[in-house]
Amino acid sequence: MKFKVSLLATTLFASSLSAGPALAQTAAATDTVTVIGHYLSLDQLNAVKTPTPIIDVPQSLSIITEEQIENQAFTSIGDVLRFTPGLAVSQGEGHRDAIIIRGNQTTADFFLNGVRDDVQYYRPLYNIEQIEILRGSNALLFGRGGGGGVINRVSKEPVLDERFTGLTASVDTFGSALVTADTNLVAGANSAFRLNAFAEELNNHRDAYEGTRFGVNPTFGTELTPQTSLVLSYEYLNDDRVVDRGVPSVSVAGGPDVPLEGFNNTFFGSPDRNATRLEANILRGRLDHSFSDRLRGNLTLQYADYDKIYQNLYPAGFDQGANTVTLDGYRDTTTRQNLILQGNLIAEFDTGGIGHTLLIGAEYGDQDTANARLDSFFGVSNDDRVTIPFTDPLNIPAFGFVVPVRDRESEVSFTSFYIQDQIDLTDNFKLILGARLDRFDVSVLDLRAVSPTDDGRRGRVDDEISPRFGFIYKPAENVSIYASYSETFLPSAGDQFLTLSTTTEDIRPQSFENREVGVKWDIHPMLSLTVAAFRLEQGLFTTVDPDDASIVTTVPGSTTDGFEVQIIGDLTDNWFISAGYSYLDGEVEGGAFDGNRSRQTPENMLSLWTQYQVNDRLAIGGGASYQDEYFVGEDNSVLVPDYVRLDAAVFYDLSDDTRLQLNIENLLDEDYFPDAHSNDNISTGEPLNARLTVRHRF
Repeated sequence: MKFKVSLLATTLFASSLSAGPALAQTAAATDTVTVIGHYLSLDQLNAVKTPTPIIDVPQSLSIITEEQIENQAFTSIGDVLRFTPGLAVSQGEGHRDAIIIRGNQTTADFFLNGVRDDVQYYRPLYNIEQIEILRGSNALLFGRGGGGGVINRVSKEPVLDERFTGLTASVDTFGSALVTADTNLVAGANSAFRLNAFAEELNNHRDAYEGTRFGVNPTFGTELTPQTSLVLSYEYLNDDRVVDRGVPSVSVAGGPDVPLEGFNNTFFGSPDRNATRLEANILRGRLDHSFSDRLRGNLTLQYADYDKIYQNLYPAGFDQGANTVTLDGYRDTTTRQNLILQGNLIAEFDTGGIGHTLLIGAEYGDQDTANARLDSFFGVSNDDRVTIPFTDPLNIPAFGFVVPVRDRESEVSFTSFYIQDQIDLTDNFKLILGARLDRFDVSVLDLRAVSPTDDGRRGRVDDEISPRFGFIYKPAENVSIYASYSETFLPSAGDQFLTLSTTTEDIRPQSFENREVGVKWDIHPMLSLTVAAFRLEQGLFTTVDPDDASIVTTVPGSTTDGFEVQIIGDLTDNWFISAGYSYLDGEVEGGAFDGNRSRQTPENMLSLWTQYQVNDRLAIGGGASYQDEYFVGEDNSVLVPDYVRLDAAVFYDLSDDTRLQLNIENLLDEDYFPDAHSNDNISTGEPLNARLTVRHRF
């Protein structure tokens, strides 16, 4: 019923727009327009692979530009997504990006320039031009996964006709510091070289937490001919930090458990042994060629090598009456090599007076992964867990990561072909039809399962067709009313290829279906509004047992009905706003958790950032974010309370080339719990803090 109400509200809103005579008209985009400091629905979204104005993309999406990343002092994907409707941030066990999109949890639906970037790590923002968030199933454009949506980062590329250098340095009140550099050099008439680099010292309010990370990204771009361009890029990343999995939950009489309060800084792990280290080498080449004004193509080749280790103790239970805490732990190592080749051909033509924008593409990938896990062992308990008196700091008995529990090697190859046609039936009606064929072949060698009667090999091949349909009605050039349907799938090996077993190798891929209606309105050339209502149906999936994380439980499915509103742009020449609201009604369907709310899916989320240019040199900004209460897991046994966080910023230009910036976070010093991983791994929010930044451009 709630979904029907949302659909009705959207339809009525669309009808009022189409009936209004005073809507501003804007010119239609005819080619690719990159978003650089603009907030137009007419700007090009790089992730959709075709020269389609955003107002003609039949799904809800958000673009976060470099300017907004800088102004709000974002340093992580999590920072960005907290100000994006329809998305919540998951804890990621303190060593990776993890998100909840429309009720669907993922650690793998990340892309870099449209190419899969699915290893579990924290992605930096130092070399990012913009971040594109597409909500709803996206198999046609991105392949497997993406059940709730995808995150696509667009990296900075060389500028052929400009020489510049930008430096940024910042420090916050916790002692965290960040330095970035961005330099562009012209190399001849048709070539340029760009270098982005950063180094960061990590710190926050949590006891024992610290770390360092750095990266460098040289990129070379050249025009081989007036019709052909080539971009070559290499990126090296190094991340070394303490793994922190937050605080446990405690029992409350007459209700679900809640996070432990009053110990926001207490570290429930080993200060010496909780650690994660990542090294990544990413090489990428992209060739673009225009055959004519209406036919173009591109070819991208990416090779990435990742080497990661993380180990940790974490809270697995808390007994207030006995004043004891239970600890568990493990050590996990992963290496992965990704080789992905992707090609697209885009043609624009007319047939009998009907316009077409045709996308034909293919993708091949080869991913080799080795993963092993050692459980913790405590001599005092003769077990992988130990229960000890709660003290601050913890007095942890001797332990080691010595018990083998997993040792697997996987080989994945996938081949994809996709086609999509955007058909301009009339000046007011557009139809989008497309489908993608994926062949996903996974082979796993489970070394711990090898025996005289079992060679340890598991495998499965899936052939899946994922359709996409969209219909757009444009009562005015700056208004679109759309409806869409899309599907995607996730193989039974999981998004990290770790769950294939003698049981799961016979299970079909998990399915996702997204139905959506919405309205996009460019109120004026620098201000856009999007309203969307949707239903996302998720098929059979797995979740960990709330009492024992080593036990995997099968859940028949879930449904999320939702409503999203976003407005972004300039209210006046001096006043910018970005605001979003989402309503999510997620429900588990079938099994032991039937009727429960979906994991980590707040019903209401609201975010606001606004910035006002007082004069030529001074600007002020302010923001607010609200997150409703949510259950950590499908068992609905732990409820995380809601919160409101207020932020502020002041900007002062010392000169045309130098800016001083102060960002203040959590103005009211609110105690809150922003995200979680499991019932006893709940993050605590940072108290009142500030970050001072200076930027200079040569």
